[in-house]
Amino acid sequence: MATSGNRTREQHIAVFGGSGSGKTVLLSSFYGATQQEEYKQNHLFNVVADDTGQGTRLYQVYLQMKNAARTPKANRFKATAYSFSIKLKNWANTKATRNKPFDALKLVWHDYPGEWFDSSVSGEEESQRRIDGFRSLLGSDVAVLLVDGQGLVDNAGHEERYLKALFNMYSNGLNSLQTGLLHDGKPLAKFPRIWVLALSKSDLFPELDVAGFRDLLIEKAAEDLDELRAVLGEFVQVPEAMSVGEDFLLLSSAKFEEDRIELNQRVGVELLLPLAAMLPFERHIAWSRTIHNGGKVMETLIGHAGSMVGAAEMAATIINKVKLPGPFGMVQGVLVRVLSDGLLQNAVNLAEDQLKKMNADALAKRDYLAATLTKFQMDLNMAEKEKVFLRSPK
Repeated sequence: MATSGNRTREQHIAVFGGSGSGKTVLLSSFYGATQQEEYKQNHLFNVVADDTGQGTRLYQVYLQMKNAARTPKANRFKATAYSFSIKLKNWANTKATRNKPFDALKLVWHDYPGEWFDSSVSGEEESQRRIDGFRSLLGSDVAVLLVDGQGLVDNAGHEERYLKALFNMYSNGLNSLQTGLLHDGKPLAKFPRIWVLALSKSDLFPELDVAGFRDLLIEKAAEDLDELRAVLGEFVQVPEAMSVGEDFLLLSSAKFEEDRIELNQRVGVELLLPLAAMLPFERHIAWSRTIHNGGKVMETLIGHAGSMVGAAEMAATIINKVKLPGPFGMVQGVLVRVLSDGLLQNAVNLAEDQLKKMNADALAKRDYLAATLTKFQMDLNMAEKEKVFLRSPK
């Protein structure tokens, strides 16, 4: 979580998957749907690509899938960051909105070529390009690791073969980058700390809910998942403040049929924005309990500021209770203030009826940022009820 300018809160999400796992289709499906009139009419914000050329290309891919059943070519050569501004409609310049510590959201989506995981490096130039590409997404709040549904279909009855190869691919690919990323072998303070496991092409498994997906991974590949956790833990300072394979998501960018692609039959895609915005907020609060109790997480996260300030700002925006100081030098004072006040804890543990009331109140006040954030939380809660999303216990 980072600040861009004085009033914008950036959330970064990195998506990883092997070649053919559906990353490009997923990104195009996400962005293209936000450009449809139906989406715009039903949301309090517009999603605008900060790079117009990128937005045009993504929307072109979406339209080609929708109208001609044509899937995009894979990005085999470089990691790319796509920046989207979440522009609130009819922003009201009222006292309530002026007191918010931020008034705009931005989603930065980092796309990393699958071939960089499942193919060997051809030389020093390509090796450096991979390191540079990975370094660009080190500030991501959430990383999504795709499990390709087609890979599971192709190995039906022996899913452990595919899963072992997949998790080993991730582990080996990350290991190959370690020397280039760690300065003098020292773990990093800035590194994605939430790694979600997502089943892409989940439409291939209409009877499988998210708990079944989790159980399949644990039954068939628990040891390989543990190895991946160990590899990721070597990258980061204070691995206790890290969540790997504790959250699960079903994803389907569209329903693919012989001669058409039904983009209105999607699963989980609209959750990616709420997930990127709210999951770091929730998880940092859970870790803050350790910080508050004097654990060693505190020294590192306080020393490197941004994450807990972002969580506290998010809480303040949702429940409109605290105006936080801006300078990161005030982090420790902010933590004492919000934790002793119960602000963070209250914002996470809101009951559904409380969320609905806060959402309605925010709409009445035209405080669309608070309304959007409460709606994000409601969307995640609903996805859990619908067994599409499963998050780590709070």
